[in-house]
Amino acid sequence: MIERYTLPRMQAIWSDTHRFEVWIQVEMLVLEAWEKLGIVPKEEVEKIRAKLSFSPERMKEIEKVTKHDVIAFLTSIAESLGRESRFLHFGLTSSDVLDTTNAVLLRESADLLLEDIEKVLEILRKKAWQHRYTLTVGRTHGVHAEPTSFGLKLAVWYAEMQRNKKRLEEAKKTISVGKISGAVGNFANVDPRVEAYVCERLGLEPDPVSTQIVQRDRYAEFLWALAMIGASLEKFALEIRHLQRTEVREVEEGFSPGQKGSSAMPHKKNPITAEQICGLSRVLRGNLIVAFENIPLWHERDISHSSAERVILPDSCILADYLLNTFARLLEELVVYPEAMRKNLEKSRGLVFSERILLELVRRGLTREEAYTVVQRCALRTWDDERLTFFEALSQDPEVCRYLSQEELVKLFDYGHYLKHVDTIMKRVGIWEEGQNA
Repeated sequence: MIERYTLPRMQAIWSDTHRFEVWIQVEMLVLEAWEKLGIVPKEEVEKIRAKLSFSPERMKEIEKVTKHDVIAFLTSIAESLGRESRFLHFGLTSSDVLDTTNAVLLRESADLLLEDIEKVLEILRKKAWQHRYTLTVGRTHGVHAEPTSFGLKLAVWYAEMQRNKKRLEEAKKTISVGKISGAVGNFANVDPRVEAYVCERLGLEPDPVSTQIVQRDRYAEFLWALAMIGASLEKFALEIRHLQRTEVREVEEGFSPGQKGSSAMPHKKNPITAEQICGLSRVLRGNLIVAFENIPLWHERDISHSSAERVILPDSCILADYLLNTFARLLEELVVYPEAMRKNLEKSRGLVFSERILLELVRRGLTREEAYTVVQRCALRTWDDERLTFFEALSQDPEVCRYLSQEELVKLFDYGHYLKHVDTIMKRVGIWEEGQNA
């Protein structure tokens, strides 16, 4: 059983406590850099390190007056220090601290989300392999198409989640940049070596060029990666919702003891988890729109992005974490009904073999147009007469009988034909069990 949620870990990343810890860390690293450059005396830095204390409650009191969180933060710290407090925030602007901190928090969030994706991938891998030969009907336009396997459905999801992993890894690189370059990004009052030192110690890359802020296309790319994850999860959940419909019932969400589906109808077992995933994915996509809107700002910076980011950055990370873990649980507890899949496959009375018959008639000498006309004629008879199978319609058609014997027709109605390359696909995707040849 997987750990149900890593949500408390993600919430901790975006807590005020952790955010203020990183603010202090950035400020102290700046002081260390100034010390190494001979600008701030070593003893002053040591005094600050020894005496510094911080109270979030006191900061909030000050912020009511200043209407500025970073000034309130610095003022509250200064109260615990002497004259050495004058070196705090030396040469910096607020966004030097805020954006560098955001890079740390987003990178930590990405690491946790990548763990979540690995959990989903592992469950998908196991279930895709387990059901690689579980025959089911493929549907296009919601209508029976040709037989496939349930494992191949899951293999498609597995490959898509691999792409989501790569997208998030790239977005992590994009947002892992710090910025200690001053009020308009030109290092007028802070040495570029300070930025280099701080970023190196935090495991970040210095932003090659910035204004007062790190440019918000970076954040938009990160939220785009999260929105793509959400869109994929919605796609998977939507398929599960369809397959759980009463008329289909090929899979079913786990239903725990004591769970109830409806206040009015005791018989109900609803795909509530899949529906929740679909709904919350829309929130991720909505947050991405806000991230796009935050890219165009006035000149070297305005503040229109700031308030929105206080919502969309933590909310998107926490929500993506929740969705990935919820989907992992849904997959783990998913009930699969192979017999129902086979029963549904046979509801079209053999029509799923139409392309195979078409191609065989072409091999026997008919043009594609001629073969299509013959096969469609038999298929339409089958659609219109519920007592007639497609095999019977073909067997009764004089033109089909000119080219195919009864025995040859029987051999063409073989479900195994549609599973013969399953292992090849699984290996291409990277799915196999230990002991199997990769």
